[in-house]
Amino acid sequence: MYQLILASGSPRRREILQAAGFTFRVVTAGVDETRSPGEAGIDYVRRLAHEKAMAIEASARDIVLGADTTVELDGDILEKPTDAADAARMLRRLSGRVHQVHTGICLASAEETVLDVATTEVTFATLTAVEIDTYIASGEPFDKAGGYGIQGLASKFVERINGCYFNVMGLPVTLFYHHWRRLIEA
Repeated sequence: MYQLILASGSPRRREILQAAGFTFRVVTAGVDETRSPGEAGIDYVRRLAHEKAMAIEASARDIVLGADTTVELDGDILEKPTDAADAARMLRRLSGRVHQVHTGICLASAEETVLDVATTEVTFATLTAVEIDTYIASGEPFDKAGGYGIQGLASKFVERINGCYFNVMGLPVTLFYHHWRRLIEA
């Protein structure tokens, strides 16, 4: 029987895995999450997911899950906002636009390492300055890539998604499960 280790401190990833019925333990390691100059969003999340998974010591019966999520708009990466002004800048850019959310996942067992990325397109409603200010005042934008959480107060700003909802939260659970099932059945 394999044991799942989540190599992430993200409360959203824990919530998604728990809701899907997984038993796991959380072990995090200090991984530098600085994006390399010119690194594309997909390459960035794939690299970080791999580094997070590889940073964890695991037994032969463990499968380590590393993951990382970012938001991309017009080729620019919108990471977690550094302050209220940065959050406001991001939300103004996302307003009335379509952007991509990329999540890289890495599942590492003693026998195999699997890397994959899910991308979801998100269409935002046009936001007013008052809506942006009110949302920032809630405190919700500050620990989320792109400065918003689809599962929270910002849910009312999302007009449409094309792809996995859970990917926008931080873990494409169906993609994860596809690879998990293959690894444990091998």
